[in-house]
Amino acid sequence: MAAAERSYDEQGEAPLGGYAAPAAVFATGAVLFALTARRRGVRLPDRVPPWDVVLLGGATFKASRLLTKDKVTGFLRAPFTRRTDDIPAGEVREEPRGTGVRRAVGDLVSCPFCTSARVAGALTAGYTCAPRAARLVCAGLGASSSPTGSSTPGASRNGRRRAETCGPVRGPSCGRRRRSGGPVAPGRCGPAGAVR
Repeated sequence: MAAAERSYDEQGEAPLGGYAAPAAVFATGAVLFALTARRRGVRLPDRVPPWDVVLLGGATFKASRLLTKDKVTGFLRAPFTRRTDDIPAGEVREEPRGTGVRRAVGDLVSCPFCTSARVAGALTAGYTCAPRAARLVCAGLGASSSPTGSSTPGASRNGRRRAETCGPVRGPSCGRRRRSGGPVAPGRCGPAGAVR
């Protein structure tokens, strides 16, 4: 694979062999799911209503962002990535670390687009086996990405901009309101003396 890697990537940074491992795991999982579902008599739905497609799409988007960018799930990515920056809405920017499979998994778990195919596959498998439960999970993920769920960068629960809620100490989505329009107490919700 070394000759193929050199011809594919002039900088030598693309671990093609490492990329093959997660792709093989995904494909194997899909085949095993299909075989198990068939053996157990799980029937594919005759049709998927447009609303369910929208629900699955929204849940795929949210779950992918949650797995790849959220601070709280950083412990899952830590063996494969290194944090480079904090970005608004409680998200982080990370870069892959290591070489080979470790680097490939780091690329996968730090990229929402790359992770979305795996998330969509898992949600679709769940929808095939247990549609009601899958809809509930998708609705929960979709609700957490709405503006009232405080996932919108710079918005609070009531839709007002970040300047009227807390500052960088608590983060843009905590939703705490300032008191009486005066300065924010040092260390509470923003820098000392900041007037919001």
